[in-house]
Amino acid sequence: MKKTKNKYLLLSLILGGVFILSPLMALANGFDPNNIISDYEVLNYDSMSLAQIQDLLDSKDGYLANYRTQNPDGKTMTAAEVIYDRAQTNKISPKFIIVLLQKEMGLIEDKDPKQTQLDWATGYGCPDGGGCNERWRGFWKQVNSATLQFYDYIENFQDYKYQKGKTYTFSNPYSTTINGTVIVTPANNATAGLYNYTPHVYNGNYNFYRIWKRYFTKGDYPNGSLLQARGEVGVWLIQNGQKRPFLSKGALTSRFDENKIIQVEKSELDGYPKGAPLKFPNYSIVRSPKGNLFLLVDDKRRGFTDYEAFRKMGYNPEEIEDASWEDINSYIEGTPITPTSTYPTGALLQDNSSGGVYWVIEGKKAPLHDRVLLDTEFKNKKIIQVSPEELAEYTTVDPVMLEDGELLTSEATRAVYLIENGMKRPFISGKVFERRGYKWENIITVSPQYLAKYSIGKLVKEEM
Repeated sequence: MKKTKNKYLLLSLILGGVFILSPLMALANGFDPNNIISDYEVLNYDSMSLAQIQDLLDSKDGYLANYRTQNPDGKTMTAAEVIYDRAQTNKISPKFIIVLLQKEMGLIEDKDPKQTQLDWATGYGCPDGGGCNERWRGFWKQVNSATLQFYDYIENFQDYKYQKGKTYTFSNPYSTTINGTVIVTPANNATAGLYNYTPHVYNGNYNFYRIWKRYFTKGDYPNGSLLQARGEVGVWLIQNGQKRPFLSKGALTSRFDENKIIQVEKSELDGYPKGAPLKFPNYSIVRSPKGNLFLLVDDKRRGFTDYEAFRKMGYNPEEIEDASWEDINSYIEGTPITPTSTYPTGALLQDNSSGGVYWVIEGKKAPLHDRVLLDTEFKNKKIIQVSPEELAEYTTVDPVMLEDGELLTSEATRAVYLIENGMKRPFISGKVFERRGYKWENIITVSPQYLAKYSIGKLVKEEM
């Protein structure tokens, strides 16, 4: 095998019949050893109700689904009750506890665990290379002690060895995933806490990430959603099942309303594969590596047939930006722009006889059936008065509909709907609406007739 100066560039190794993933492959799967989980996700003690905890244990069909134990006061409790009670008392997410129980002793899925697995359920008081401290034996004690410990890791981070923002080199002595060392700079207190609890990347903390992703990462927000992980700066557009990062403020604000950004847990974003970044503001002129010029309009790229077509638009050649093929191919190919093309960036035309308003682009006109569209989809567009004869030159297509991710209601209903794939999905409750990160002020009130144009979709529940 040809040697490389950087061992992390190896895609795989076969050592003793064990398939070994490199950090490069792990990162491709969404794992970032510097940012495994956010502080919010660890401290979100209201992330699951008691019933939801029990439902998850039942769904995994492991021993804990029916397990009962006693707390220090002699009260008999189910495993779900212990998890919920300690989460509420010690202010730690029950999701976090569940993943820790599976990561340390496999208890969420193990149908017939040994007594030692239950006695040392979270691995608390059991250091690497040493025996377990009898003081912490017992399921209730394990859950209680681990949650207290992780709360302290975050609140009193200065008291511990591994801290956010500092760089460390970890060996992986028990790994079946990768051998050798990994350099890590924890991005937050929660990630640093994981390393204080388990001081290696593979398999311990990599396994934690994989279990969290498998149990709690859904990746089910509709196309058009703007997501931002709590505590992080970046904003992502959900499109075609991928998350696309905005690399500039202009790329975001030229097309989208910042007030519609939804705050989510980091793990929610981890559920999406990364797509091509969004670099350019809407209506940018970009040049391909071959020198072709394109106008970017929403999700489309429209090529210029010749320089005369570009000149007629009135752009300054200095405004042209260079783009890679990856950038350009992330846009759908639209109708080419010729010297005789009209309204290449789109226009609102109003019939000066009937009063009807149309969105005209690429030689087609789409009628607007609700005035609310003028204040939402086209709030910065000027209406141009034209004759019926001019409008007749354009092909009529389906009416303009609000895009996926929008929130709709009407005066004829109390229901609120999420638009997805051209359907309206009613929220099962206001609590679910808020827990999913939506904002009441972003609901658009349309006419009952316009709302009726959308067919009904499935309910938006706690888990979408």
